[in-house]
Amino acid sequence: MQLRVLPLYVLFFLACNTANRTASAPAVPVTLADRPKNIILLIGDGMASPQVTAGLYWKGVGKSVWERFRIVGFHKSHAHDECVTDSAAGATAFACGQKTKNGAIGMVPPDYTPCRTILEELDAQGWATGMVVSCSATHATPASFIAHQDIRAFTESIAEDYLSTPLDCFVGGGKGYFDDRPDKKNLLDSLRQRGYIVQSGLGFGRLPVNGAAPFMLFTADREPQSALAGRRYLPEATGKVCEYLQKRSPKGFFLMVEGSQIDWALHANDALWLKSEMLDFDATVATALRFAETNGETLVIVTGDHECGGLGLNRDVNKNKFAPAFAARLHSAAMVPVYAFGPKAELFSGIYQNTDIYFKMWDALGLPALATQNSTLKTQN
Repeated sequence: MQLRVLPLYVLFFLACNTANRTASAPAVPVTLADRPKNIILLIGDGMASPQVTAGLYWKGVGKSVWERFRIVGFHKSHAHDECVTDSAAGATAFACGQKTKNGAIGMVPPDYTPCRTILEELDAQGWATGMVVSCSATHATPASFIAHQDIRAFTESIAEDYLSTPLDCFVGGGKGYFDDRPDKKNLLDSLRQRGYIVQSGLGFGRLPVNGAAPFMLFTADREPQSALAGRRYLPEATGKVCEYLQKRSPKGFFLMVEGSQIDWALHANDALWLKSEMLDFDATVATALRFAETNGETLVIVTGDHECGGLGLNRDVNKNKFAPAFAARLHSAAMVPVYAFGPKAELFSGIYQNTDIYFKMWDALGLPALATQNSTLKTQN
């Protein structure tokens, strides 16, 4: 019998489609709540469909967390007055439900006044709140959930805004913006006076993981190192913080997690750096899914704020793999996928504005909250 050698592109097609057969669905709890008590919003900065695809094949067919989601949608990421958004406008859209100009942190048109974020509002209503990021506390995405500044570069002012909302916990870099400042203020002392446990490093051993007190864990003086250089705390910290927030408030919790440096690798057009960040984010999303699968009352939402790098996945004939190729070093206007698991995950299918993620989170919780106040630009295209 003569053996037939299949062409390379056929082998690649078969390998790609094997994912649909080998990926296992999440282990759904025996009882899934009608509505979530908890929301975990994970943001891959700069991550759209090409980055997810690359991460999936880097992880391995049938092994990637992306293959476990059954609810997928897409959001339109543009800013208020530009077709391409930056991270500040993108995160503000998620946090406040309004489009804004690039560079604005929690400030919305027409007069660019502060908007109350979902984190701030849930905190005020008794939910526990937290953020875990691989950037500094003052960087655009985390800042947009807790700060209100017209320009994202006002890092010292953004750090001061952390004193205005009683966030339960933060894990990430940026300690120097709080205690090594041009104005000589020591905001860490101010946090301690408010009852925070403030610690530097990567260990949770001395932190109140039983939920007894709020804490700030600074992983770097400014920006944390890259995953390529050995940073590994994001998956573990996500799991630890989920357990902490669950103990912190019986009402529920809101947690924002960002894979911040995916975007930095894309700006640098560095494929190896991108691979390390995507694999780290894959592990982080998997940690959140494991918590949600066993908890039964947690909605997990995973998306990016925008695409960056114009990433293409070209054919590498010699290695029988794809070859990452970059078309730019800046953001693009591509639509961004949204993945959801848990109670009310079905709300996140379809195509919609990035601002609708905010409204869908409130809808999932069954609360109107600030939907009317923040809805003036909800329907803008």
